[in-house]
Amino acid sequence: MDAVSHKIGRSRLPIWAGAFVALVCVSILGMSGWREWSAREASLKAAEVDVTNLARSLTQHAEDSFDLLDTSIFGVANRLEMDGTGAATLSKIQEVLIARKAAVERIHGLVVADENGKWLASSGQIGTNLSDREYFRHHLLSASKDVFIGQPVRSNTSGEWITTVSRRFNHPDGSFGGVALVTIGAKYFSEFYRQFDVGANGSIALMNGGGIVLARSPDENIAGRDLSGGAFFKSIRSGAISGVNYFQSSLDGSQRIGYYQQSSHYPLIVAVTKAQSDVLEPWRYNARMRLTFVLGLVLIIAVIGFFLVRQLRRGERLTVALASKETNFRLLAEGSSDMVTRIGLDELVQYASPSSVRVLGWLPEQLVGKPALAGVNPLDMPRVQNIVDALKQGKSEEARITYRTRHREKTEIWVESTLRITRKVSGEIDGVVAISRDVTQQKDMEGKLATLATEDGLTGLANRRRFDERLQEEWGRAYRERTSLALLMIDLDHFKAYNDNYGHPAGDKCLRAVARILADEAKRTTDLAARYGGEEFVMLLPNTDAAGCARIGERIRRELRDTGIPHVLNLPSRLVTASFGGAICWPGIERSAGHASLIEAADRALYAAKDGGRDRVVIADHASKLLPLVAAAG
Repeated sequence: MDAVSHKIGRSRLPIWAGAFVALVCVSILGMSGWREWSAREASLKAAEVDVTNLARSLTQHAEDSFDLLDTSIFGVANRLEMDGTGAATLSKIQEVLIARKAAVERIHGLVVADENGKWLASSGQIGTNLSDREYFRHHLLSASKDVFIGQPVRSNTSGEWITTVSRRFNHPDGSFGGVALVTIGAKYFSEFYRQFDVGANGSIALMNGGGIVLARSPDENIAGRDLSGGAFFKSIRSGAISGVNYFQSSLDGSQRIGYYQQSSHYPLIVAVTKAQSDVLEPWRYNARMRLTFVLGLVLIIAVIGFFLVRQLRRGERLTVALASKETNFRLLAEGSSDMVTRIGLDELVQYASPSSVRVLGWLPEQLVGKPALAGVNPLDMPRVQNIVDALKQGKSEEARITYRTRHREKTEIWVESTLRITRKVSGEIDGVVAISRDVTQQKDMEGKLATLATEDGLTGLANRRRFDERLQEEWGRAYRERTSLALLMIDLDHFKAYNDNYGHPAGDKCLRAVARILADEAKRTTDLAARYGGEEFVMLLPNTDAAGCARIGERIRRELRDTGIPHVLNLPSRLVTASFGGAICWPGIERSAGHASLIEAADRALYAAKDGGRDRVVIADHASKLLPLVAAAG
């Protein structure tokens, strides 16, 4: 009876072994399929993050561009209301419009028209009557003097698609006096968007609130088209100011991933899309490679299982087969490019893979028996220790952490480790397995990208984005502490003529020289020198009064003259000079409209310095609107 039972048991064991091998193969295939599906979803999620970040950045760029356009006509409209439309005033405004267009690359044109649509002044040639234009009718019928962004139209002079930004100005009796207008071309935005990689079939579009395309890359000729009926724009109507959408393009029929972001300041929408085919192409390629490897592995396991069953039937080579299987799996583990370590509950290294030489510079045998956290940077140690303690206590099964640690040949490197607990057969935790890789290059790249986002590439000063952030911060601090905040705007005199005469390389060298003077003058840690745009610079001076602002401006003015950069077209000095406009405010006392009003006051002072003969400092009192309080010229 016992022999029969033993024989039956032996006959069933190969069936169980075969079922086990089949289950392993199916599990591997299932896990591989699940992993590939997760990788596909991760690729799509990464694309969502990419288009989201890009759309948000480009929305800020669009707002900055239209802020700059509005600033260009705000002072003009105020000047017309104060001084009227006499010949002398229009002559000065004509010079201002021409200078502003030359200074700001993104401006397509500036125009001032009277109440009948007749051109009074412009940055270019006089065009046709504007009384039939949408923006003109809007300002004629509306008493509001707020900025108005019109529908895209084709320019009568260049034939290019342009978008208009306009403001109304009134006669002294309050009646409609005309329109101050600035335009920006679709070509500017299209060329700017072209520098961002959204894939071979991706697109970036700037639309107004009604779904009319203002600019698009790569196809800038699509400007003016109404996309409000498309699938993507329908999601925008849901009321959310931003969102991700998967849709079929109404332009080319391709499946796309898109993110839209509505501006909080203007009726503008930025939409960034990527073709799903572009996003998933790297995944498809890698998936084919991985699936080929998995199928090969499954085939190996199936073959091993076949031979295992044969050995089980023979009953004498079970141990050899199991050892062979263990060897194969160990070969796979030893071939990993990441460092694999096993750490006991005493936090000592029990095993280290050969990749430890590549990652940390130490041989595996030099690490075994040593504390696993011995080289961790003291600043990162509490965070790493908390995660390790949580794993040892079973509070979590897996964790990922990035930290600094010592390298045998380098001072310090960044390491990313994935930690997972291991258990005994009884289920008790007996240690942690860590898979680690060197991510120093990635962290360095992240730091460089962060610097590039806030630094002007030519001068090394803070860029416009960093200036806007600091202005908001210092405005809030001055408001809370009831202190003053000063702003100094600097514009190089006749700089376009300098570039035309000496060439752009010399112009760049001149800008860097001015930047060095400003950087040296920003002595306090709270002072900020920034490039505002083109040849315009700004200095933010917290806790500085009008006299202090004037002294700083005068020092910079004199240092620039003492530098002695030749400029034969800048008369009478024949040197590179600059005009300075400053403004001072007390946000906590004056209850000002906001930090934009400080910029406007400094800009008006800058115009006063230019109108007064250039190469001088004019300080405006932001509270009382007196202009100028201080003026100096050498």
